[in-house]
Amino acid sequence: MAVSAGVRPFGRGAQEEPRERFRDAAIAVCARGFEYLPRKDVPALVRTLAMSEEDVLGALGLICRLNPRPGTLIAEAPSEYVVPDVFVRRSEGVWHVELNPETTPKLRVNADYARLIRRADQSADSIALKSHLQEARWFIKSLTSRNDTVLRVASKIVELQQEFLEHGDEAMKPLILRDVAEALDLHESTVSRVTTQKYMHTPRGTLEFKYFFSSHVNTASGGECSSTAIRALIRRLISGESTRRPLSDSKISDELADQGINVARRTIAKYREAMGIPPSNERKRLA
Repeated sequence: MAVSAGVRPFGRGAQEEPRERFRDAAIAVCARGFEYLPRKDVPALVRTLAMSEEDVLGALGLICRLNPRPGTLIAEAPSEYVVPDVFVRRSEGVWHVELNPETTPKLRVNADYARLIRRADQSADSIALKSHLQEARWFIKSLTSRNDTVLRVASKIVELQQEFLEHGDEAMKPLILRDVAEALDLHESTVSRVTTQKYMHTPRGTLEFKYFFSSHVNTASGGECSSTAIRALIRRLISGESTRRPLSDSKISDELADQGINVARRTIAKYREAMGIPPSNERKRLA
């Protein structure tokens, strides 16, 4: 009976009868035909459960309406929002990158206190205050330098990935940390620190800096294609496939080869699994 625990409330009358009618069938599908459930293999369920096709389809429809997270009806975790470090916008055909003022507060040393410290004597207290003043100024200088580096790195990423911002994932170019480091004359470790847990608000959503970096795959023409673009192409091919004859990993590899992108079948499988897309036999729909 645990299967029906997550059923969303149904109205009275016409909607209640199908739920009652197919409840036992749905429980039977989960108990004795679960292996056929992910791919909705109706003929196999009909044979295994000795049910009519109508009852199997009704049971599948009922299961699809179940709440997969019934616990959220009792308690729900508060939403956590990402605050972007930079804003990216396009104005008059030019991309602009700006620091988010909420994440870069302006700090300063109180001028009155600074004057008092300069006038103080050479006592131990005065020397300690002068040391703190120097530390405060170095801290402010370090923050300014850090913000400048974040802005430079973000601007370079936008410059190198303009096609992605304009056309989407399929236009993403291969990019590694070393490319940005060499272009800005920075150490690669510096770029790595700057791009870790930093976010960029763009017309395509709020994305982590790391999202713009991806490995490359050689194309038949001698060029390169980013792994992000390949994932986008795989998603597009699968979204347009026939549900009765879904594309296998080998067929997807052949389709990409026709576009001049040579990707091995096992690489296609790795990318597909990383995107949470099931294999072709589980995507097949017979009804």
